Amino acid sequence: MGDVSIRDLGKAFPKEDGTVTQALKGIDLEIRDEEFICLVGPSGCGKTTLLRIIAGLETATTGEVTVDGRAVTGPDPKRGMVFQEYSLFPWRRVIDNVAFGLEMKGVKKEERHKTADYYIDMVGLSQFRDAYPYELSGGMRQRVAIARALANDPDVLLMDEPFGALDAQTRNRMQKELLSLRDKTKQTIVFVTHSVDEAVYLADRIIVLSPRPATVREDIAIPWPRPRDRTSAGFAEVRRRVLDMINETGSVQ
Repeated sequence: MGDVSIRDLGKAFPKEDGTVTQALKGIDLEIRDEEFICLVGPSGCGKTTLLRIIAGLETATTGEVTVDGRAVTGPDPKRGMVFQEYSLFPWRRVIDNVAFGLEMKGVKKEERHKTADYYIDMVGLSQFRDAYPYELSGGMRQRVAIARALANDPDVLLMDEPFGALDAQTRNRMQKELLSLRDKTKQTIVFVTHSVDEAVYLADRIIVLSPRPATVREDIAIPWPRPRDRTSAGFAEVRRRVLDMINETGSVQ
């Protein structure tokens, strides 16, 4: 299961002069099991901070996050994280990068390689299982990062602008591949993006955050089935609506 509940969440960062920067304030959000949520908002509004708190990599100042009724108090393999910069180990082959989390849990080599091979095949990289990261393209490296997160069988997959550094063609292909993977794995996904077009294409719901201190400004359900037509009037209307909300007080790429 992957139900995420965020209640009255706040995050303040102390400054050297003794004051604080309030990044998040009063965030209330319910995310259902198997839902695909995209977080958008002005640059610097706190999207990544919110994602890191859900992951257990940051501690909230106020409020709480629970996953399936259990409070988030630190990192947990059941919450997988995928970053924009891939974060692969350059000295490890693809198979060993994907199996890393299982290795840290003490899973025997034969078993963890079997699991890793399953997810490497799922992301279409079986022929590159013995390659090193420097031998792969940017899109291929991100597929390895996704396979590594999936290998731990997370209930919730947290993705921080995972396709932001890719060219437009590769980005569009990776979006389609992610949706195909999600159909197979059924994880809850919380996805941070600066691209409103990407959010409308991927999400079941788009959560629009305000400028700092960030609150939930709008919760927009996307009712259309997938795959979605980016050229349709409805797609353009939702995209324009979200952009208008962001551009009133911030900026978006």
